[in-house]
Amino acid sequence: MNNVATEQAMVRIGRLAESDTLPLLVEPADSSLTLQAAFEDLAAVVDAQLEHVGAILFRGFRDPGREGFREFAAAFGHPLLNYDFASTPRSELSKGVYTATEYPPHQRIPLHNEQAYTLDWPLKIWFYCEQPAQQGGETPIADSRRIFQRLDPELRRRFAVRGLKYVRNYGNGLDLPWQRVFGTEDRNKVESYCRSHRIHWEWKRDGELRTSQVCQAIAQHPRTRAEVWFNQAHLFHVSGLEPAVREALLEVVEPQDLPRNVYYGDGTPIEDSALETVRGVLDEVKVIFPWRAADVLLLDNMLTAHARSTFKGPRKVLVAMTESHSA
Repeated sequence: MNNVATEQAMVRIGRLAESDTLPLLVEPADSSLTLQAAFEDLAAVVDAQLEHVGAILFRGFRDPGREGFREFAAAFGHPLLNYDFASTPRSELSKGVYTATEYPPHQRIPLHNEQAYTLDWPLKIWFYCEQPAQQGGETPIADSRRIFQRLDPELRRRFAVRGLKYVRNYGNGLDLPWQRVFGTEDRNKVESYCRSHRIHWEWKRDGELRTSQVCQAIAQHPRTRAEVWFNQAHLFHVSGLEPAVREALLEVVEPQDLPRNVYYGDGTPIEDSALETVRGVLDEVKVIFPWRAADVLLLDNMLTAHARSTFKGPRKVLVAMTESHSA
């Protein structure tokens, strides 16, 4: 590790690798030190560095356990958020602490910013590695500012001006049921949530729900004012499916009934080629490092995207989110 001079007596600051700009690595001067005991020093590092580097990895501290992780994430002054309007399956383990997305180990989750498919998202997202996988299972990250800067200006302009329209069809064994996404069996509560969050809803003849929402493709950080690529078009778009899966789905449902898809804000199709360009840039800028047990990773959710690699063996990574922000 390349140490960086710091006034903090209890911790050392450095980098995981000389070539990587993120994450910032924070380690204890004494391996018996807990995150709570070093909180003042760690809070000072977060205040001074997070909105510059976008990602901070706390490594080598005594294992906080699930409850210690929850307390540490909440100690920064913002309550832990619920995973509202979910797009992937997770389980809540304690108030505000969830499992990472429960997709099968062979499935890779591409880089994305948490809940960038909505108009409301957390500014901070926390990860705690309770058990690293035997093989793989990393959480790749990438600087959203670099993604924005590397994309062709004309592509950026097109997405910024036109925006994005996310369409979701729930249930029918193809995606999460609306009852789980909205946390209720009450249609009136679903409609109230949609109304207050500027989501259009439609109850279909089969009793299932379709929603659509026009959202940002590019956002500006509320404090740093940095422009970032901030959307999940490449995840929601039908081109993100494996060709065989895409073909099979379109044999059984009409395009408007796909579990999820995304269009330009006016409802016109997004070119597959545009999203292939985006995926290429994401691959260029991602940073991958192996988890260690007891690692805690803090991301500024607007400045840093995250992903999940495939893995073998048991893997337990927990997630908490704080500091809600609205577009």
